[in-house]
Amino acid sequence: MNFTFIIISLLALYVSLTVHEFSHALLAFLQGDTTAQRMGRLTLNPIAHIDPIGTVLVPLLGAMSGFPLIGWAKPVPFNPYNLRKGGRWGSVYVALAGPLSNFVMALVFLGLLRLSVTALGLSGDNLLVMFLTMLVMINVVLGIFNFIPVPPLDGSKLMHAILDAPKYRNFLITMETRGPMILMILILVDFALPVSILGTIFGTAINLVFSLGGL
Repeated sequence: MNFTFIIISLLALYVSLTVHEFSHALLAFLQGDTTAQRMGRLTLNPIAHIDPIGTVLVPLLGAMSGFPLIGWAKPVPFNPYNLRKGGRWGSVYVALAGPLSNFVMALVFLGLLRLSVTALGLSGDNLLVMFLTMLVMINVVLGIFNFIPVPPLDGSKLMHAILDAPKYRNFLITMETRGPMILMILILVDFALPVSILGTIFGTAINLVFSLGGL
């Protein structure tokens, strides 16, 4: 068991989740809602966003067992009725701020990784290179994964906005109440498949990002 790799992976995950949740809070604040700010969530302090299960236990068990490194932080609260962009789209903007921040971070850390390798001449076993590599990979995965339109993931807000019609009401209610269970089943089924669909998507996206960075 490589404890150095485990620590680096967990730190990269915590950085990524913290910025993700901060971005939700920031977009809500910029739209006029101070709920997250009043609850201490408009901060880059990771302690404010920690969920004991999703941020600590599940990632730690995954890193130690070889299971894919997954995790989540406490959802950022906001009041959609306070948002300046009224209606369903204000909530969409707040929701999508999270995964979009992951894509931005992936590009920023990719640039730093390229600089570290090409300009500084650091090798793949350097701790900084390993950390930046994990940051790129985790942010690509988090960004894509959170666009899945199943509650409680961020993509579900976009689905709600698009399917905002009476004929879809029962479907949306079912997804809202059973979404977490559906999502867990999808993950378990995908993990049990001979070829993981999600793993293939994530791997292809990560390889594309690294190739774009010339790495």
